[in-house]
Amino acid sequence: TEVLARQHMETITPLAEKAGLRLALLTGREKGRPRKDILDRLAAGDIDILIGTHALFQADVVFHDLAFAVIDEQHRFGVHQRLSLQSKGKGAATDVLVMTATPIPRTLLMTHYGDLDVSKLTEKPPGRKSIITTKSSLDRIEGVIDGIRRMLQKGAQVYWVCPLIESSELTELAAAEERHAHLSQIFGKETVGLLHGGMSAQAKDAAMEAFAEGHLKILVATTVIEVGVDVPNATIMVIEHAERFG
Repeated sequence: TEVLARQHMETITPLAEKAGLRLALLTGREKGRPRKDILDRLAAGDIDILIGTHALFQADVVFHDLAFAVIDEQHRFGVHQRLSLQSKGKGAATDVLVMTATPIPRTLLMTHYGDLDVSKLTEKPPGRKSIITTKSSLDRIEGVIDGIRRMLQKGAQVYWVCPLIESSELTELAAAEERHAHLSQIFGKETVGLLHGGMSAQAKDAAMEAFAEGHLKILVATTVIEVGVDVPNATIMVIEHAERFG
């Protein structure tokens, strides 16, 4: 997503500046003259690292000499999209690093037969505390909400994950839209956001960006939140009907 790309840009920029590397960002938001300027600099070799979204796959994105491609959240991209990015290098000289916490079956198969080298990140970042997991009956949801209220007062943010987008007569599973309305009545509409796959890409990015910047304190969502966006202040995650998730 665009939010994730901009987050990577913010993280990498200070490191690149120290190393004397030139960075640029290319997403669907860059249009017209700004986009042309980026493409011209890229083709001329005046950009060392280009960070972007699906916009990097476009035919008019030409690299001066692409040697290394990193694809984050690999499962979000199609095989042909990844191959098209690799093909932008000269010959077969482009090395590719794919990153994901949820590898697709094809990737697992390729690693099993040795077609891919594997690196695992098994250590926690410095200072990271252990995760405490508890379970609670839905009959005690008011107690969960009371606990969230106390944590919000301490400055924390909360993910609230539901298995469905909207309620259905065929099941009693929790729905994100219904839970969003419920929590909005308790904590206020300006505090609670909603994110699910039925929303437009722009609306999803806007909700995620508002949460990442701290404007929203609670984000009610389906599994579309698994996009790797870093929100250090979001230290609590409530998962309704956890048995429905892997």
